[in-house]
Amino acid sequence: MATVTGFESLARPSRTDLKQFHDLFVATYLASSDEARRQAVAALSQCPVVPEPTALFIAGQPIAVAAIFLTRSPAISERTLLEILRTASPAHARAIERRDNLTPKMIESLVGLHQAHRSRAVGDDDRARAERSRQAREEELRDAIRALARAQASQAEAPLPLAAIGDVHLALIVRFARAGETGMIPVVLADALGASQWLSERILLDLSGRQLATTLVALQVPDRDSKFVLARLYPHLAADDATGSRAEALLAELEPAACRERVESWRRADAYTRQDLPRTAANTDSRGTTGDWGRGSKSA
Repeated sequence: MATVTGFESLARPSRTDLKQFHDLFVATYLASSDEARRQAVAALSQCPVVPEPTALFIAGQPIAVAAIFLTRSPAISERTLLEILRTASPAHARAIERRDNLTPKMIESLVGLHQAHRSRAVGDDDRARAERSRQAREEELRDAIRALARAQASQAEAPLPLAAIGDVHLALIVRFARAGETGMIPVVLADALGASQWLSERILLDLSGRQLATTLVALQVPDRDSKFVLARLYPHLAADDATGSRAEALLAELEPAACRERVESWRRADAYTRQDLPRTAANTDSRGTTGDWGRGSKSA
C-alpha cells in the first residue's frame, strides 16, 4: 500500500518512475500476504496511470485479486486489454466484460473468446451443430453488448419513475437465463431498472430469490417469464410442492404495489450513492465503491 500510495502522489510520472514502480511493486507484491495484495491492487485500480508491464502482471494473477483491476482500472489501454484476452481464462474475460468503455474491437475479441471456450467444450460429433448455434448467438450477443455499451446517460439526483420492462430487456434476461450467461444478467437488469450494476448484483445476491422476484413483479414481467428466470437462477425455486412450483408460490404472495414501492426505494438509495457519478456499475466507479459480490447481503 505504501508503494502504491507513493506512486499515486506522482502527478506526471516519468518513464523512469514507471519502471522503478513496476520493479518495486512486483517485488513487494510477491513478498506480501493475500489480503495485502488485494488491497494494493484495489487501490491501484483507481490510478489514472499504471505501467503496462504492471497491468499485465496483475492480469496474470488469480481472479480473486485481478477482477477489480480488470473491471475498474481506467489506465488499461485497449492494446493491453486485447493482449490480456489472448491468454485470459473465462473468469478473467468475464471481469473485462463488465467494463463500461468496451470498444468495438474489444467486443469482437470477447465474442471470439466466448466462441473459443464454448468450442472446446463441445464434442466432435456436435461441432457442426454448435458452430451454427454459435454464429447466431455471436451476432445477437454482439448487438446486445454494443447497445449496452452505448447506453451512457447523465445521472440525475433522483431516478425517473420505474417503468415496465421493455421487450428487448425482457428477451435478453430470459435468453441469458436460459443460456446460463449469469454474468450478463446484472448488466441488463441494471439497464432495465435505470440503476447501477451494483444494485442489480445486490438483488441477485439474495439466494432466496425474493429480491429478484420483487424486482420482476415491480417491472411487470409476465408470470410465465418470471417463473422461468427464477427457476433457472435459483434451483430450489424450480422444485414443486403441493400447490405448484415454489417460484409460482413466491410470486403469488407478492403484492405489485408493495413491490414497486420497495424497488423504488432501492433505486432512490442507489441514485443517492451515485449522485455525482455517471450511471455505471458500482464496481467500475472511481470512488472506491466495491462491487464484490462476496460482500453482498441477503437483504439489500
